Amino acid sequence: MSDSSSSPQHHAPVKTKLRSPISRVLAPIRGQLIAAALLAAAGSMLTLVPLAGIAHIAHLALSEAGAPAAIGWTVFASVASLFTGMALLSVAELLAHQADNRITHHLRVAIGQRLMQVPLGWFSEHASSEVKRAMQDDIGTLHSLTAHFYTTLGRAVGAVLIAVLYLFAMDWRLAVICLLPFPAFFLFLRRAMQASARHMDEVVAGMARIDEAVVEFVNGMPLVKAFGDQGNAQDRYREAVDAFAGTFTGFTRPLVASMARANALIAPVSVLGLVLLAGTLFVALGWAEPLAILPFALVTPGLCAPLQLLHYITHDLNNAVGAAQRVLALLDTPVLPQPTPGGWPNGCEVRAEQLSHAYTPGHNVISDVSFTLAPGTTTAIVGPSGAGKSTLARLLLRFFDPDSGRISLGGVDLRQIESRELYRRIGFVLQEVRLIHASVAENIALGRPTATREQIEAAARLANIHTRILQLPRGYDSVIGEDAQLSGGEQQRLSIARAVLLDPPVLVLDEATAAADAESEAAIQDALARFAQGRTLLVIAHRLDTVMHAEQILVLDQGRVCEQGRHAELLARQGVYAQLWAQGHYPDTVKKALPVC
Repeated sequence: MSDSSSSPQHHAPVKTKLRSPISRVLAPIRGQLIAAALLAAAGSMLTLVPLAGIAHIAHLALSEAGAPAAIGWTVFASVASLFTGMALLSVAELLAHQADNRITHHLRVAIGQRLMQVPLGWFSEHASSEVKRAMQDDIGTLHSLTAHFYTTLGRAVGAVLIAVLYLFAMDWRLAVICLLPFPAFFLFLRRAMQASARHMDEVVAGMARIDEAVVEFVNGMPLVKAFGDQGNAQDRYREAVDAFAGTFTGFTRPLVASMARANALIAPVSVLGLVLLAGTLFVALGWAEPLAILPFALVTPGLCAPLQLLHYITHDLNNAVGAAQRVLALLDTPVLPQPTPGGWPNGCEVRAEQLSHAYTPGHNVISDVSFTLAPGTTTAIVGPSGAGKSTLARLLLRFFDPDSGRISLGGVDLRQIESRELYRRIGFVLQEVRLIHASVAENIALGRPTATREQIEAAARLANIHTRILQLPRGYDSVIGEDAQLSGGEQQRLSIARAVLLDPPVLVLDEATAAADAESEAAIQDALARFAQGRTLLVIAHRLDTVMHAEQILVLDQGRVCEQGRHAELLARQGVYAQLWAQGHYPDTVKKALPVC
């Protein structure tokens, strides 16, 4: 069973690696894009028919009698081809834009769903600017690819193909001479691209540094205002901009000379001059009639624009490859395994057994931690900053899975409990409050959208936030970020109301009052005291006096449980807890003075 189930997973990545990033990203709309490119090519060919028609009319006008009827049919065919070609081009553009809208929607939804399933530790290792760039800027780059690249490619290839075939049909000898500048154009173009490619990675890295510096600069604007030119955020922003300017200069300098020569070669005047010189020579040698030069004079200069267009869209293609790689990196981000059915939790006892976890290999945040949360009791986790307290709380909430060990709820491993059922049984109030752009009522009912207004208001009353909500312009219908401006303490009480509405038997509190002022802290403590009655509590504590009455206190240091017991017992041991109690807070200098576990 295990062999057969693992085999597809083993071979699937090998198959995807054989495909280019753009091919993988655009797989759902490949057929539409091919159809759009073919329609654009056909339309481009038809719009060039009038040029051949002009040459044919000139030939008819100088020929024998009866030409007016033939001229009329030529004009009719040329006009019909022109309008048919324009119609095909319009259909191609419409099809490409529909495909673009489809893939843009698909990618944004897929990335959002993927990020909803990734471990929380992933976000600590990736900057928000990196995610924003992939979800907005890179998908915008792919928009140019899907909406314009393939139709432009079709138009350019169609125009070049029909023109070359027509010229060779007229006179292959003259066609060979007249087309000589175009291979030379691609030679210079290749050299220019090779020169710039050596700096492409530096350009991309420089743009990423600017993105990160902009985010830091905007977020740190109060510090920039306070310290002026001495602000670190502003200095890093300037350094990133200056460094990118130097990198971009190195990127563009090799392009200038090569591109100047390449564009001069296929300038319409240069191409027309070559056609006239070659044509004059052919006429002088008796190899061609003067009138036979007209198709070459009309058509050959028209090849310049499509070939230059091919160069520009090739440059866009290079940008799209990098964008596709970053989008795929998000779509391929490892996610938490889906729960495997393992029975129904029997009760609400929580047991952690030999937990170890590291965000980066070889650097464990917690190591071999074991404890039990008995039903109806309060367990506090204390310790210096960086000891792993919040990591332990998030493991309990299954924001990510431990590298080793297990956590069970009612005898069932958390990895075997469906997420919705898990969060009905384990509620949480974290230090960092997250509110969405929606009404206050919707924010409270986020985990229970079917709740009635009476239930929402009852939860708000217990969380000591009901009165403040009524003071908002539209009460519970006020929208967060618009007419509902709440302080940090008020936002925390709103998150408590959210947990109250779920009514879970187990509650995790991660320094819930850390960002509150004195008045809000008192209101939060009162709300939590009433809400916690009869529940199993795990409290991440900053101030020891708030947890001194807990039935169990775990002292965490350097990712390990150093001491465990009640307040009086731990004080009597004269260990880490006693020193923390004597200090009364956790400055970084205290951690160095603590006894080693």
